[in-house]
Amino acid sequence: MIFSQTDPLGNPSQQGQTALATEGHWHVVVLNDPVNLMSYVVLVFKKVFGFDETKARHHMLEVHEQGRSVVWTGVREQAEAYVFTLQQWHLTAVLESDEAR
Repeated sequence: MIFSQTDPLGNPSQQGQTALATEGHWHVVVLNDPVNLMSYVVLVFKKVFGFDETKARHHMLEVHEQGRSVVWTGVREQAEAYVFTLQQWHLTAVLESDEAR
């Protein structure tokens, strides 16, 4: 639900509506798939996010064992860019609102 902000005169603020629509935290979630090798997933995490070996392996194991891992959280535009990039690397990645869970 998007609530509109108003100016002192009671007029709706268009900028407030846009800001509220993109505010909040969005999660980049990588889902498990039967195709990609674990070593490949680690490599992609290191390249895309700049993770060190330990952090990349941690997220890869979380994907492998739990079926999903939240690899990044932040503003929607950047989250969408990360999801697109991960999909270009052939990983199964989705965008999830902080309110979804």
